[in-house]
Amino acid sequence: ANFCGWCWLICSMGSLGNNEILGCKFFDYITQLSLKKKKRSGRLAKWHSASELILVEDEATDTEDNEEEDLGVMEDQRSVILHLISQLKLGMDLTRVVLPTFILEKRSLLEMYANFMAHPDLFLSIAAGATPEERIICFVEYYLTAFHEGRKGAVAKKPYNPIIGETFHCSWDVPKDKVKPFRTSGASAVSKDPTKESGQDQSACYKLRFVAEQVSHHPPVSCFYCECKEKKMCVNAHVWTKSKFMGMSIGVSMVGEGVLYLLEHEEEYVFTLPSAYARSILTIPWVELGGKVNINCARTGYSATVTFHTKPFYGGKVHRVTAEVKHNPTNTIVCKAQGEWNGTLEFTYSNGETKVIDTSKLPVTKKKIRPIAKQGPLESRHLWQHVTNSLKEGNIDAATEHKHHLEERQRAEERQRAALTTLWKPKYFAKEGDGWQYLNPLWKSL
Repeated sequence: ANFCGWCWLICSMGSLGNNEILGCKFFDYITQLSLKKKKRSGRLAKWHSASELILVEDEATDTEDNEEEDLGVMEDQRSVILHLISQLKLGMDLTRVVLPTFILEKRSLLEMYANFMAHPDLFLSIAAGATPEERIICFVEYYLTAFHEGRKGAVAKKPYNPIIGETFHCSWDVPKDKVKPFRTSGASAVSKDPTKESGQDQSACYKLRFVAEQVSHHPPVSCFYCECKEKKMCVNAHVWTKSKFMGMSIGVSMVGEGVLYLLEHEEEYVFTLPSAYARSILTIPWVELGGKVNINCARTGYSATVTFHTKPFYGGKVHRVTAEVKHNPTNTIVCKAQGEWNGTLEFTYSNGETKVIDTSKLPVTKKKIRPIAKQGPLESRHLWQHVTNSLKEGNIDAATEHKHHLEERQRAEERQRAALTTLWKPKYFAKEGDGWQYLNPLWKSL
């Protein structure tokens, strides 16, 4: 398992894994499925590419819990980790270091990206802001509340490291009456659980769609794209990580950026990501975020600085974060925030008003996803199903065997491409300069 860890950011022990199946040439499952069903009545949602149809009628509310046991590191596991640590040097690049299967979490890194949308009402509310000031404040409020849902349990584990070509698709139905400027409405903090409203008329909901893809092996680059056509907004992001050994901790720097597009307002918000640190890797591993994040909208002149504070060696609080929103042309601070990114956040606005958000009490909207039987072979849950089932049963040996099978198949595919001097071509994203762009973004269809 390789250290390549966006997951360190959202679940701690990073997407560490040497388990990328490089480019298996499977048939286009989804296209065949849509052809079989084209005579059936019902809506077909054309999504992601001309060659693939995602059937809305096939999606169902996700029933996976993914809660992890908080047992810490067991004695026999500690000896394995100690042996691993004995081979490392301070500052060593951990990209190719193999980790044991028992630290795996039961989902792929690509699926974990979707956890940033666990509060889709807050995300869609950004576009509902009446002014540029209100919109960037709404974005900062959403950004600060997006990280906590990435963790399922207090102990740091690592998701499956995505293979090149792996994809993950899902969507959310967001009740329209929940989408309001968050600054002027506490609906998201006090509303009923949105998952209990899934039976309501779909016309009363916004549809938010998400796709993620692993586009590169070296360096390990993941991309994701999310859009809501009705709100005329979308986000495109690419990230890859640099990790290093720090003694009893692992540090991961995030390289890349995301862009939020509010097409109705012709605004683009460029944002970066914090670093992450896995602490106490021999006892009860836990994660903290650190570093300064920038959010900037060149068109409006507004920007924000978010600082994730690491815990001091002596005393101090954990998971502390502060933020400041500024109108650069007038050098005016319009909003400040402080608190814990996985706890309570307090916002203070330029007019003297304040607001408190408890992230632990925000209702989570369940994503909608097709069952494994209707997924393509390179979709995350289909691809990792045997590893996941073995981990659920507590059969580490079987999980290791299934993972090894994927790794061996990956190596064969990589050797074949090397022999043919064939470059991997991603399905949904294309390289543009130093970044990656979704092939069919919303602004091309409006």
